[in-house]
Amino acid sequence: MARFDVLELRIGGVSPLGSSGALSAIDKHQIHHPLPVSYLGLEGDEQADRKHHGGPHKAIHAYSTSHFATWSKELPDRINRFRPGAFGENLVIDGASEADLCLGDRWRIGSAVVEVSQGRQPCWKLNLRFDVPDMARRVQDTGRTGWYFRVIEPGALAAGDCGSLIARPNPAWSLARTSHLLYHDRMNRPALAELADLPGLPDSWRRLALARLASDTIENWSRRVETPKPYEE
Repeated sequence: MARFDVLELRIGGVSPLGSSGALSAIDKHQIHHPLPVSYLGLEGDEQADRKHHGGPHKAIHAYSTSHFATWSKELPDRINRFRPGAFGENLVIDGASEADLCLGDRWRIGSAVVEVSQGRQPCWKLNLRFDVPDMARRVQDTGRTGWYFRVIEPGALAAGDCGSLIARPNPAWSLARTSHLLYHDRMNRPALAELADLPGLPDSWRRLALARLASDTIENWSRRVETPKPYEE
């Protein structure tokens, strides 16, 4: 797979998420004209929690339309929510999913060059977004997370752009394999050591792999995937 299509371009501002009062920029609206993209993402896009979202390793979030039909079958009472933009993505992607992209892939999209930095590690705000108490954990367990691009060469992006593969330095490390290691085959020590050695891996993921190897234990995900009591609806 050496190409994909950008069906939609989306950005959003910070606002309360539903009636919970939790601030989020997950509700992103469609843009019908080209947008400049810098090392920190698309012009006009915001993040509410800059500690865990945004930054150079999470400049652009992408999500595959191929997942919406599966989500709709699994959660039929939420079928109207599974549509482009549902997961707060900047790029609505057709023709590629986590099984098709690898860590470190470089892609030319429009006049920009971007690099696959990591899969999304879903947080509890997805529970509120979909009104499903364990939605973040479902996203994590299924591997249908979407992914992040870092920006290598700034430029401009637009709906209708085609992503063209420039380089694939880590063909053995698809995002699907990485997700399976992190959340299912969790103490595969040879694979963790290999992951930690990958060039360009975000420091947070390298620390995670090394911490598992050093402690022989799995980190606690509850604070990330479980909705804090003040925001439970």
